Amino acid sequence: MEKTPKWVDVALIPVLNLLIAFVISGIVVLLIGEDPVKAIKVMVSGALGSPYGWGYTLYYSTNFIFTGLAVAVAYHASQFNIGGEGQATLGGLGVALVLLAVPWPHWTIALVAAMFGGALFGAAWAAIPAWLQAKRGSHIVITTIMFNFIGASVLNYMLVNVLRPPRSMDPATARFPAATHLPTFHDIPLVGQFFSKSVPANVSFFIAILACWLVWILIWRTKLGFEIRAFGRSEPAARYAGISPVKIVMAAMLISGGLAGLMAINNVMGEAHRLVLNSVEGAGFIGIAVALMGRNHPFGVFLAALLFGFLYQGGGELALETTIPRELITVIQALVILFTGAFDNMLRAPIESFFVARANARKEA
Repeated sequence: MEKTPKWVDVALIPVLNLLIAFVISGIVVLLIGEDPVKAIKVMVSGALGSPYGWGYTLYYSTNFIFTGLAVAVAYHASQFNIGGEGQATLGGLGVALVLLAVPWPHWTIALVAAMFGGALFGAAWAAIPAWLQAKRGSHIVITTIMFNFIGASVLNYMLVNVLRPPRSMDPATARFPAATHLPTFHDIPLVGQFFSKSVPANVSFFIAILACWLVWILIWRTKLGFEIRAFGRSEPAARYAGISPVKIVMAAMLISGGLAGLMAINNVMGEAHRLVLNSVEGAGFIGIAVALMGRNHPFGVFLAALLFGFLYQGGGELALETTIPRELITVIQALVILFTGAFDNMLRAPIESFFVARANARKEA
């Protein structure tokens, strides 16, 4: 039996699913009395048509890369970690504590410490659901959902009662020292001329790209990565081969939580320069869609994160320049998730059958 070409699975089917999602989105725009062609032009112009636009697109994409990788790593171990929102929230707390605790002399040293703090707090927040899954059999989906809400409550308590500066009514930390501020793209020689000074895209984008490469090495070039994939494909077979389920669940979830926590170097350290309520802004949940569309591969996650960054920034401009509500972008994102996830086999089965039949026909000829 001939196999379907690899490019069909990794490129053709996702692109067709995406086109269908956009076509249906255009029909929805038409039904509410707006011009879908104009809407697309506004989104493209708002997300890519100016230094301001693409700067924000890359800023949002950076968040989605980290949370998408977090979901992807856990998924390879057959763990559906939807707690990225809470893990990124606690990662922000870790970054803030590190940056406020020490008078860092330079942003490079502060960045290393902040990455450690964010990853540590994110991993610690993922460790409890992981232990409950590995030792008690508690479903990872239920526990990670619960920990999203618990994490938000923990952050609220810390900001209101512990970290809020005296005489301040704003539930936020003090601003981080200027020495800890990350260089934005505008500050980078040669590249800076292409980016507006007012956009928050910063060097954490390159950390996100590095994370993609390191995750690829981990999953496909290390013993632990092989064990994670083996366990994810078949737990009984992995057990028979001597792979410890507890070890794999804990390792995959700790790495996943750490990646989600690393997102805070972008939005907390790189953009807000302080920790505020709801700093994650739903990026943990969008990471699920990014991982699904990217087929849980680091390169696919990178491309999907760019797409969702485009949708996020373009959607904001769409809401400003037209009467189309901001919620429509959520509808488009939902359609992308629907067709790349739940309805994936709707196109996959006939397309794979076509290529297999064509390959068999050529072989017989």
